[in-house]
Amino acid sequence: MLNPEVSKLGQQAALKAIKKWGQPISKITHLIFCTASCVDMPGADFQLVKLLSLNPSVTRTMIYEAGCYVDATVLRLAKDFAENNEGARILVVCAEITTVFFHGLTDTHIDILVGQAHGASAVIVGANLEPEIERPLFEIVACRQTIIPNSEHGVVANIREMGFNYYLSGEVPKFVGGNVGFSD
Repeated sequence: MLNPEVSKLGQQAALKAIKKWGQPISKITHLIFCTASCVDMPGADFQLVKLLSLNPSVTRTMIYEAGCYVDATVLRLAKDFAENNEGARILVVCAEITTVFFHGLTDTHIDILVGQAHGASAVIVGANLEPEIERPLFEIVACRQTIIPNSEHGVVANIREMGFNYYLSGEVPKFVGGNVGFSD
């Protein structure tokens, strides 16, 4: 049930990003899709290629079950693909329908609501833009990841017979806020 619906949710976000980009969908050379909602073959990336009528030879990268850290991962990958493939335009799509996280709430475990959220986002990434037809909203100057010491209890998820067990520590904002860097 989730694979086609996650793909459809990703399609909605992708169409908004493509419209804002203002270029024909045929210019998309790469697709990066990420989700923790399902693991099927063929995957959500394959389904999205069909839903958007992308070129069947589009270079696809599918990332499953990577959790919260995947956001920086997909931006890093998209930047690498764009800079190392002349003329590349990368569609990045993240989509979640987290019914596998659904559990009843308890007074001591209300963080489970975060794991039950759903939504999708998409962005087009490129390098060597054509200034007369492309107007970037942002520039990815650098993208890197690091493991924050003593943070392994921040977000914990385990797959079990009844679905995902999910725990979000109240220290996550401190971990993130104390370790985000910006360059000039």
